[in-house]
Amino acid sequence: MRNTLPVLTVVAAILVIWYLAAFWMNAAWVMDQAARADREVGFADLFTATMTQDRPVVAAPHQVVTALWDGVFGHEITSKRSLVYHGFITLEATLWGFALGIAVGVGLAVAIVHSRTVNMSVMPWAVISQTVPIVALAPMIVVVSNALGVEDRLVPKAIISAYLSFFPVLVSMVSGLRSPQHMQLDLLKTYGATRAQVFWKLRLPSSLPYFFASLKVAIAASLIGAIVGELPTGAINGLGARMLIGSQFGQPLIMWAALFAAAILAGGLILIVTAIQRAADRRMGVMR
Repeated sequence: MRNTLPVLTVVAAILVIWYLAAFWMNAAWVMDQAARADREVGFADLFTATMTQDRPVVAAPHQVVTALWDGVFGHEITSKRSLVYHGFITLEATLWGFALGIAVGVGLAVAIVHSRTVNMSVMPWAVISQTVPIVALAPMIVVVSNALGVEDRLVPKAIISAYLSFFPVLVSMVSGLRSPQHMQLDLLKTYGATRAQVFWKLRLPSSLPYFFASLKVAIAASLIGAIVGELPTGAINGLGARMLIGSQFGQPLIMWAALFAAAILAGGLILIVTAIQRAADRRMGVMR
């Protein structure tokens, strides 16, 4: 109960602020309609009207829950209106991009740690790459993919996801691989250990806490990349496409439901990464 109370307090505060924002942002339309009809609106009627608009500026929490419930449980999984269907489309691109980002991030980190030349040449460019806005880069990736004859829309989305997810893995793995102390490295050198043995027996085990911490950031970044990648590809499937359709056709509740579906998906992926981390910790004898 002691641990639950602060969480419930924050949730309650968010809901109160959310309802107040919905009332404030949606009241203008209600008042405008009342003025056009030359009638007065009491506070009770005003509040009710702001909480039940079909196209609100800010959807009320209960409206989002209703739209989310309908999107998840109100349709068959194979239906194009099902958020489960669109979630699987986005999840596929997310996982492919996540895997590619891990491979690139870990590979570059190993090269950077073992080569001063790679460190001085690659690391600055990796940092600079993250200053390029993904919304500007995503259309370029799509254009290049099309020019190369890549017809599968999954490929550019996976590349965009990998672009966002590799950097936290790279930075954390570089720190993790460099975390062993000089005394530990000198001890292995005294035993005549090769560079490969130092890597597998010391550097890699020492980097695992950094690695798993970066995965929680990387999986969320990969999901963002998949969603952003669905926008310039002209996709009609996926959570990002669902948000775009809601925006184009003036259906904000569709946008809000897809947004929260993406947030729930991200939370689930982070929980899976956490479970894998705990299993790896138990395997290595780490006590929590």
